[in-house]
Amino acid sequence: MAAEIVNPHSDSADTESADEPFDPAFALHRGGKMAVQATVPVRNKDDLSLAYTPGVAKVCTAIAEKPELVHDYTWKSQVVAVVTDGTAVLGLGDIGPEASLPVMEGKAILFKQFGGVDAVPIALATTDADEIVETVVRLAPSFGGVNLEDISAPRCFEIERKLQERLDIPVFHDDQHGTAVVTLAALRNAAKLTGRTLGDLRGVISGAGAAGVAIAKFLLEAGLGDVAVADRKGIVSRDRDDLTPVKRELAELTNRAGLSGSLETALAGADVFIGVSGGTVPEAAVASMAPNAFVFAMANPNPEVHPDVAHKYAAVVATGRSDYPNQINNVLAFPGIFAGALQVRASRITEGMKIAAADALADVVGDALSADYVIPSPFDERVAPAVTAAVAAAARAEGVARR
Repeated sequence: MAAEIVNPHSDSADTESADEPFDPAFALHRGGKMAVQATVPVRNKDDLSLAYTPGVAKVCTAIAEKPELVHDYTWKSQVVAVVTDGTAVLGLGDIGPEASLPVMEGKAILFKQFGGVDAVPIALATTDADEIVETVVRLAPSFGGVNLEDISAPRCFEIERKLQERLDIPVFHDDQHGTAVVTLAALRNAAKLTGRTLGDLRGVISGAGAAGVAIAKFLLEAGLGDVAVADRKGIVSRDRDDLTPVKRELAELTNRAGLSGSLETALAGADVFIGVSGGTVPEAAVASMAPNAFVFAMANPNPEVHPDVAHKYAAVVATGRSDYPNQINNVLAFPGIFAGALQVRASRITEGMKIAAADALADVVGDALSADYVIPSPFDERVAPAVTAAVAAAARAEGVARR
C-alpha cells in the first residue's frame, strides 16, 4: 500500500460552500489522505494469472504447509495496524471512531513517509477493553505489528498488556512509548550539554495519564536519579488513598524523595520539568527550580510553561510545537522503531529496543549540540535509518529477532 497525499484541487474541493472561506485543512483532507497502490503490474492475462488465480494458489499452498513463508510472500512483515477507539484523540478527547480517522490516516502516512512502513488505520466501534483485545487478536494474522493510538487511560495499559501477552508481533502504544523515547533522547542531550548524567537529575512530570506514566517508568529504567509525578490532586505518593491501580504501582516506583503535596512543591529544587497534561504552571514555581534546569512543556498547542517564561530560568527548553526549537515529536521515534522491529521480524518491542532508539536519536545531534538543538528535526534524513538500525540490533541482542 502506498500512503499518498490526495490532490484536493477540484471544482468542489476548495470550500464547503461559496459563502465559506478557503480552508487548506479541509481541502487537504477531501477524499482522505491515503490510497492503495499495487506493487506489481496487471497488464495482461499472464500478469493476472500470476498475481491472482491460478498462480496465487501455489503461494497459498506453500504458506499453508510452512506458515512462516507468509512474511516472504505477502506484505505482512511490512505493514502495521494503527488501532484506536477514538477515546483520547489528540487534545480533542473522546470524539469517537469516525472522527478519529483523519488522525489515524495521518499516522499511517507518517509511517510511510518517515519509516517506509505501510500502515492501515483501524477505528473500532467499541470502547470495551476486552472487545478491543479480541478484535485485534483476530485481525493480527494480516499484520506484522500493532500501533495502538489515542486510547484513553487507564484502559490503554490493560489493552496493550493483554495484546502483548497474546500476540507474537510487536504491540506498541505510541502515546506512551513514542513520547517516552523522544523525551529520553532530548533529556540525554540536555544533560550532556550541561555536564551532567541522568543519575544527577531529579525530575517532575505533570500528568499521570498514558504519556506521564510511561515517561516516568522509562526514565527511571534509563537511569534518572528520581522523578515525581503529579496529577490533578497533587503528587502521586504512597500516602494517598485515592489512587487507581496504575497510579499505586507508579507511587511504588517513583518519588524516592518522599514528596507530597502539589506540583509546585515538587518543582522546588527540581532539575527537570516534563509537562504532558495541559494547564499552566505558575512562573514562581518554574523560578524555584534548580540552576541549569530543563523545561519540557509538551502540551499542544498551549505549553504548560510558555517558552518565553521558561527561558528566563531554564538552560534547555523543549515543547511539543513545531514553531519552537526542540520539538518533542513522536514521529522521530515510531517509524524507525517499527521499521527496525519489522526488519528482523521481532516478536515484541523490548525496553532495550526503546532505549536503543532513544540513544540513536540523541546521537544524531552529535557535535551540533546546543541549547536550541538537543533533538533533531523530524525532517532530518538521518533519523529513521539510525533508529531503525539501532532497534534491529537491539532486537537481535535481546533474542526477540526471528531473522
